[in-house]
Amino acid sequence: MTPRTRAYVLGISVPVMLLAVVGGYLGQAMGRDDTYKHLAVFEDVVSIVLNNYVEEVDPTKAMRGALYGLADALDADSAYLTPALAKSVGANDTGGPADTGVELIKQYYLRVVSVRDGSPAARAGLRTGDFVRVIGDKATRNMTALEGARLLRGTAGTKISLVIIRGSTTDPHVVELIREKQAGADLTAKMLNPTTGYVRVAEFSNQAIGALKPSVEKLTKGGATRLIVDVRGTSRGDLDAGVAAARLFVKSGTLTIKQGRNDQRETVSTQGADGALTVPLVLLTSSGTAGAAEVFAAAIEGAKRGTRVGERTLGRAARQRLVRLPDGSGLWLSYQRYLTPAGEAIHEKGLKPDVPVAEPEVDFGSPAPTTDPILEKALEDTAQKKAA
Repeated sequence: MTPRTRAYVLGISVPVMLLAVVGGYLGQAMGRDDTYKHLAVFEDVVSIVLNNYVEEVDPTKAMRGALYGLADALDADSAYLTPALAKSVGANDTGGPADTGVELIKQYYLRVVSVRDGSPAARAGLRTGDFVRVIGDKATRNMTALEGARLLRGTAGTKISLVIIRGSTTDPHVVELIREKQAGADLTAKMLNPTTGYVRVAEFSNQAIGALKPSVEKLTKGGATRLIVDVRGTSRGDLDAGVAAARLFVKSGTLTIKQGRNDQRETVSTQGADGALTVPLVLLTSSGTAGAAEVFAAAIEGAKRGTRVGERTLGRAARQRLVRLPDGSGLWLSYQRYLTPAGEAIHEKGLKPDVPVAEPEVDFGSPAPTTDPILEKALEDTAQKKAA
């Protein structure tokens, strides 16, 4: 191997080794030859590419691509960050005060996890599962979800265009969104009929958690003997906010389990004042239900406090943190997962509903559905249980 090649290999191996240490893999494998075997193969691949590819290879570009691929192989939330993006993430610079209402995840391109109620994206007809192929003038193929989220934010009143794929990749749709500051409440409540209350949680924020108990108490005073909690397409909010919401409904037992490296586990249990709300629950979930909403749903199910109607949730219940690299770039790594009270995985698995009901498919540009089969099924089940 030439000195030039060895220098490039060393430049990439340092971050690779750091990633291995952070993940705990190297610590377990130091006594074996597996780690060094893989690095030796990597060294050979770099040498072959640099010395045999038909064109002169830009080593920096090639090495950065290798780091992207390394992080992408972990989970959809882990990512390699360029120096500029790592600096922004470290400074909590989100990109601007105004947003479009889209939550993204990395799945080859960027994919829409959820669309916030009443947001510019919701009004434009974007839906969970849509692929975002281009943001502005930048293709998303090699873009992290963090970078995509920053591009979608900016100054209120400014425009951003997206190329959306729904269904056929040969039929892309250009959507222009105007950024705006978040409008609308994180939580709303109403009576659906004389005995059924309905609470929509759009985001598990501090505002929503603070409003949850008085909202439910108002509904029960108004005659609600059963409650429907709608967390379809709800993916925003800190994971611990899902635990805080569950405390209002669960009187005793385990709420969640936090799992770290080497299966280190921390059990989060109820406290003396928990479980003040005793009204029976039905939870509505969709494939856009993620994060804090999943932790909340898992805790409710674990305590047998309610049933779930709708779709399997996304499976996105892990915490990430930034690990800085010597060249200013960084690794955004999942380091902790939240499990169900029974110790089962949520992250990358999702939660299966008790009563499966699919949300209706909508062609791009078509009007929103006039019926809500998930809510209708929940009301039907509620009526049957009351009759029984």
